[in-house]
Amino acid sequence: MRKLFFLILLLFSISDVFPKISQDTTLLSLYKLMERKEIYKMEKEERISEIKKMLGTPDITPEQRYNINLKLYNEYKTYISDSAIYFVRENAAIAESLNHPVWTYESKLDLVSLYIIAGMYIDGINMLKSINTKNFPDWLLVKYYDCYKQLYNYYSNNNPYTLIYAEKSKLYRDSLLSVLDKESNHYKIVYAEKLDDENKLLEARQILEQLLNRTESDTHEKAVLAYALANIYKKEGNISLQKHYYATSAICDIKNVIKENASMQALASILYETGEVDNAYACIKSSMEDAMFCNARLRTYEVSQIFPIIDSAYQENINRQKSELQLFLILVSILSIFLIIAVVYVYRQMKRVARIRKELYYTNVKLNELNTDLQSTINQLNDVNSVLSDVNSELSEANQIKEAYIGHFLDLCSTYINKLEKYQNTLNKKAVEKKLDELYKMLKSKQMIDNELKELYENFDNIFLHLYPNFVEEFNSLLVEDEQFILKPNELLNVELRIFALIRLGITDSSRIANFLHYSANTIYSYRTRVRNKAAVPREEFESMVMKIGAVRRN
Repeated sequence: MRKLFFLILLLFSISDVFPKISQDTTLLSLYKLMERKEIYKMEKEERISEIKKMLGTPDITPEQRYNINLKLYNEYKTYISDSAIYFVRENAAIAESLNHPVWTYESKLDLVSLYIIAGMYIDGINMLKSINTKNFPDWLLVKYYDCYKQLYNYYSNNNPYTLIYAEKSKLYRDSLLSVLDKESNHYKIVYAEKLDDENKLLEARQILEQLLNRTESDTHEKAVLAYALANIYKKEGNISLQKHYYATSAICDIKNVIKENASMQALASILYETGEVDNAYACIKSSMEDAMFCNARLRTYEVSQIFPIIDSAYQENINRQKSELQLFLILVSILSIFLIIAVVYVYRQMKRVARIRKELYYTNVKLNELNTDLQSTINQLNDVNSVLSDVNSELSEANQIKEAYIGHFLDLCSTYINKLEKYQNTLNKKAVEKKLDELYKMLKSKQMIDNELKELYENFDNIFLHLYPNFVEEFNSLLVEDEQFILKPNELLNVELRIFALIRLGITDSSRIANFLHYSANTIYSYRTRVRNKAAVPREEFESMVMKIGAVRRN
């Protein structure tokens, strides 16, 4: 039996060598999403098909055809570059026929951007040189400088004159920054790229993180921001965040059906470097399929450089797993032999157990006699259970009280809504009656807001202290004695106590607390930091201990 035990341990140790899936939730989401790529592709094809139907509208004007082609270009430009080129060329012909110079230049610049994706650099540079930028509006200059910037940036890859073309790209980037609106996201992204090139990584990262935090949906812009952030973390050597942001960018690319992408290829490289060969192979395979589908020559070339390396490691990994599987089968066979031996051993033991059962029968007779004595003890335990039942009833009653106060708070919210509706109706009435002076006076007055806020905070304090009557005392016990809060007469809670009352209710986000208390998020953060500095307990445990105030304690 001892040998059998050691053999089982050996089998478990072998199973540990098999690859493990990354626990990063973003990566796990990406791997699941990769299986649904075709669904997003079908949705995009349906959207394109609906737009194409518009081209069949009877008596369609050239202007309308131009706008429809422009929509198709936007759908195709990062999806299938050849199709995008076709519709842009049609628009160029329409613009020429209408003698519309702005549309003509717009079409040419769109065509250049597609030539860059398709690797047609000579065609792109020739077309750019043919464009006269005199009297260009700023939005066309943005396209013009961006095309030059992208062209030289792409062309500098794998080129013996990399530094020369990279410098040209930077010069056009500076020109692009000079015409962009400094408050626009486009300006901030390009400026962050400039800071990145200058190795001002902290400043670049702060700009990109700020933009990314304001981006809620999985848009193409979010993919660009996440990819740029990942590149910064790559320079900083932060592998985990590098993976996270490449994966975030790849998720956005899949959802937006962006076939001309770089994030999946970059993620494959870092996964390969960290030993996640299976996942790296899945990512590089997906990247290769996208690049070939889009006919993005640069991306195809980049992927082709790393694909054989990852593929070789993947095949080697499969062969190793096959060898391990063969070893596993041999061990299972050996285990089967030991199992047969164990069955024989168990059979003999069963005979011995049958003999012992007879002895146990007589022992059970004696135990039955003891059970009678135990019955009285059980009755005593039942009495204890009755007491516990009463305690549980009291706890249930306490919960009902809390629910009642929560209902009161919801009714109060409803009352505020009704007040606002009534106030809105009053303003509407003043506006309809053109009593503008009275209307302006009412709008300018803050008395109603101040009164309502004061009433709201008083109601909140009353309700909260009914729920947690000892909150102030228990909160002060967490602070250094000299720094404890002493409330003014008739004051239930002050600002600091109200902030941590909200945290006790589970509202830990500073922005949400700031919205409720009508302070800025920075002010709330400062209050929280200042109070934590007064803590008599470890600062990092302070807020978690606040969350335990008023909780039912059991020994």
